[in-house]
Amino acid sequence: MNILVTGCSRGVGLEICRVLLRQGNTVYGIARSHTPEFQRLEAEYPGVLFFKSVDLADSVGVRKNVFRDFIVNTVVLHGFVNNAAMAYDDIVTNISLDKLKAMYDVNVFTPMIITKYVLRNMLLHHTCGSIVHVSSISVHTGYKGLAMYASSKGALEAFSKDTAREWGALGIRSNCVVPGFMATAMSASLSDEQRGKIYARTSLKTATSIESVAETTAFLLSDKASSITGQNIHVDNGTI
Repeated sequence: MNILVTGCSRGVGLEICRVLLRQGNTVYGIARSHTPEFQRLEAEYPGVLFFKSVDLADSVGVRKNVFRDFIVNTVVLHGFVNNAAMAYDDIVTNISLDKLKAMYDVNVFTPMIITKYVLRNMLLHHTCGSIVHVSSISVHTGYKGLAMYASSKGALEAFSKDTAREWGALGIRSNCVVPGFMATAMSASLSDEQRGKIYARTSLKTATSIESVAETTAFLLSDKASSITGQNIHVDNGTI
């Protein structure tokens, strides 16, 4: 299968690429940075892992940057993983409209536009494809300072559910993976005490496994999940 993955160069996105490649898929990765970690993965999987540097804050340029200059119509897409995201952490009384808009471009508007063209690719090739959005446990349980970020991921979950309803008759599925807090660059600014408090709220009392999130994502893309659509699959160490 040919899978498009955003935010592919590090963390969860990189691990998703690794799992998909190990399973025999071809991966088209987009991210802002072509990291050494991703380059090592390219060397390990020559000819089946492709990369393009794209600024996902540019919602207007998505069609040209991704679907004209990288994934042309002759590439048959079977799946799309919307993983790229940026965090905007602050309390609600300090909301900056400019920062809020910048986050929504990356977390909501660009993924919606990419989904539009992924769907058009699947319709063109009569593909029964699968879309997976990487959401966040912050949508479902409150954390101080994450209201804006959680709102962007909540928008994605609603978008995914309605996408599933809209295109299910043509065999196209859409789901969300909802990870708990992971040890990623996005959570690196938290202190040990803050992380400890977050993990204490879970059943397993530890960080969510990046590998578990990646494997769940790969499962939802596969035919093994052919009857799963419109769902939010929690991989959160029992936070909820």
